[in-house]
Amino acid sequence: MSLLRDEALAAAFDHAARTYDGLVAVNPGYHAHLRRSARRLRLPGGGAGLRVLDLGCGTGASTAALLQVAPLAEIVAADASEGMLERAAAKRWPAGVTFVHATAEQLAQAGVEGPFDAVLAAYLFRNLDDPDAVLGAVRGLLTAEGRLAVHEYTLSGRRVDRAVWSAVCNGVVRPVGTLAGDGRLYRHLHRSVVDFDTADELGERVRRAGFARVRVLPMPGWQTGIVHTVVASPAPAASPAQAAPPAPSPSPSPTPAEPAAKEAKP
Repeated sequence: MSLLRDEALAAAFDHAARTYDGLVAVNPGYHAHLRRSARRLRLPGGGAGLRVLDLGCGTGASTAALLQVAPLAEIVAADASEGMLERAAAKRWPAGVTFVHATAEQLAQAGVEGPFDAVLAAYLFRNLDDPDAVLGAVRGLLTAEGRLAVHEYTLSGRRVDRAVWSAVCNGVVRPVGTLAGDGRLYRHLHRSVVDFDTADELGERVRRAGFARVRVLPMPGWQTGIVHTVVASPAPAASPAQAAPPAPSPSPSPTPAEPAAKEAKP
């Protein structure tokens, strides 16, 4: 099947929003793994004085994970699916949490502006047409000391992990999703993971987008080798000297008489 993109993917999530929380609730470790990725941002002081972007917040599971580790932070949560966002916004949240209907590619048009001290992007990048462009935009939203955590279904590259993922999808995820009336979305879920980067490739993609201190960290449990967090910080901007090193100075031209006199010596 062809993967869902843009409006088609947002519409599929709109339709699935009514049952989404119930389905992920039976996924062992789903919420605990999101909290682990949020902790990997290492936000100090409970997030006091910090701004955090939850990019691709869905029904708010990743937002809740951020609140667990940074209850004092200002959190802006954005998603392209209006249906998922309505489910998220209908829950009880503290005053510091704001929900915005926006695609990852059009944050500025929706009024989402930096700087942010951290960005959490959960289950997002494999669904994008141009993940490199979005990574570049996210880098521009972060402070110089900011942190990025990409929480994603991204396989280790080992055949056994690919086999486990396919077995779970074919035996559980796709049948349950089909019974809920969302078979097309969960077929997309299966293929989007298989067709996307391995964990190490995603780490390299993040590095190429201008991030440094990139680490690829696994999750515990049955999803080891299937779900990873890629954590990184914006690479320091090159100084003018680093960006354009001066060309070596040409050797001074000798006077006409000097080399001739030296060459004439025995």
